[in-house]
Amino acid sequence: EPGAGSDSGAQKTTAVREGNHYVLNGTKNFITNAPRADTCILFAMTDKERKHKGITTFILNMKYDGITVGKKEDKMGINASETASIILEDVKVPVEDRLGNEGDGFKIAMHTLDGGRIGIAAQAVGIARAFLEDALAYAKERKQFGQPIANFQAIQWMLADMATEIEAARLLTYRAAWRKDRNTRHSKESSMAKLYASEAAMRASVKGIQIHGGYGYIKEYPAERHFRDAKITEIYEGTSEIQRLVISQAILKDG
Repeated sequence: EPGAGSDSGAQKTTAVREGNHYVLNGTKNFITNAPRADTCILFAMTDKERKHKGITTFILNMKYDGITVGKKEDKMGINASETASIILEDVKVPVEDRLGNEGDGFKIAMHTLDGGRIGIAAQAVGIARAFLEDALAYAKERKQFGQPIANFQAIQWMLADMATEIEAARLLTYRAAWRKDRNTRHSKESSMAKLYASEAAMRASVKGIQIHGGYGYIKEYPAERHFRDAKITEIYEGTSEIQRLVISQAILKDG
């Protein structure tokens, strides 16, 4: 929302029950595929006094009266995915479209994020891997001082760092996915995978552009697009700072 990101309890969208339906009012920001969606999962406050414990989840039909999709955001990266705001003005949602009980929203969101963070980790691994493949090909092809720049130790060390961190990120992602598939607790593992993979992707993007030199800064080569796409993985599905909070709380609790 405009005034709520990591602080979920600060959201302003409300859902007031009136008989056999709820009336929803508020604005949601940065909604993936909002211009194309027929249905979305929406979180709204049914009890403001309880903050995050007063959040309730709804299955929202985007054809309901009172729903307006805002302009598509002009983003830095991931431009194949459309992002826009959703404005709700006295939107009536049937009680049967409530997901779970009143106040279950935060729990539902956290459970969803545990799985979603694995997906973002995998996305980050893919972006980093693409960067490595492009950097390898370029380093073998680009010649300076009469030889491919891949022959220079400075370039080799950057490639080695990229390859090592990508492999570590991949294994963390596999581990989190393995635990999820077995229905075991995976909040900490998902956050570890998402944190490490997203930051590894950003480090890989910096090294990848450096290997490309000036060509990495122009749009003729894919390096600059990978750089722009990598950054969002440190932000959505919970920022890197939130991941560190989740991890630290888990290890302090478990000893």
